[in-house]
Amino acid sequence: MKIHALAANNKQEELINFDYETNSNLPHDCIVKVQTCGICHSDIHMIDNDWRISKYPLVPGHEVVGIVEEVGGLVNHLKVGDRVGIGWQSEACLECRDCLRGNENLCNSSKATIVGRHGGFGSHVQVDSRFCFKIPDSLESAIASPLLCAGITVYSALRYAGMSSGQNIGIIGIGGLGHLAVQFAAKLGNRVTVFTTSPDKEEFARSNGATEVIIGTPPRKIKDKLNIILNTTHNDLDWVRFLSLLDSDGTLSFVGVPPSNLSNIHVNMLLNKRLRIMGSPIGGRAMINEMLEIAALQGITPVIEKFPATKVNEAIAKVRANQVRYRAVLEF
Repeated sequence: MKIHALAANNKQEELINFDYETNSNLPHDCIVKVQTCGICHSDIHMIDNDWRISKYPLVPGHEVVGIVEEVGGLVNHLKVGDRVGIGWQSEACLECRDCLRGNENLCNSSKATIVGRHGGFGSHVQVDSRFCFKIPDSLESAIASPLLCAGITVYSALRYAGMSSGQNIGIIGIGGLGHLAVQFAAKLGNRVTVFTTSPDKEEFARSNGATEVIIGTPPRKIKDKLNIILNTTHNDLDWVRFLSLLDSDGTLSFVGVPPSNLSNIHVNMLLNKRLRIMGSPIGGRAMINEMLEIAALQGITPVIEKFPATKVNEAIAKVRANQVRYRAVLEF
């Protein structure tokens, strides 16, 4: 089968039309007709070869929602006509200790949807069906797309930091990741404090479920200490001060990556109140299914800006310039 796609021929180049053939000798694979695909900053990094792992022509796209059109001979859990989503991960060994614990995202043999293979910016995408996820009927395709990367990134981080309900949770940043983190935390019954440097985002934070919004430098003390603080930004901040806002057994978790190493954090700060610092990458398959079900049940919806696939380069330019509020989604 010939797939009509959009690809970058070299780093930092605009995407142009590109055709390629599917591989029919992969019994676990399925072919999905693309309906929508989000544009993530990771797509930009791959287009620009920032991580030095890109191969060209490169077809980006790892927030894919579409309809299954073909299934391989060993595919039993999906059928033609199912609406499915595809995220960042496309492969794992499924045999190691991490995989057997449900942490396929931590597998040493993990492979990404757009690393060494073609992603979802096209008419169709071919992928291992074991990394396709049925989309609940109540989730519109364009809404579901960002959940497959941004959504699972923050949801998994909050869960593994210990989020349940009835807690005090802090979210640093109220952008593409942050506004989803606020919704998940708030709609699961937690009191959410947002930290932002943008005064104009206070109303937006509250509309997504924040109880309190702290603008600018966080205080040294707060009335109700936080059980979890999730950083969604890529800035160097006063991490010592944020640690001081945590309650005993609290967790400072990172999904945003600051440019500098964490500094000035003495181990005694962690010992005295049994605090921890952690990072979290996406989530395993069970966690993705759980996240999608909760998003459907709780009405968790990313704020998106839609673009027709013909405007892909315009959309990418807006994402590069941080002008999209808050997730860009291509419609095919």
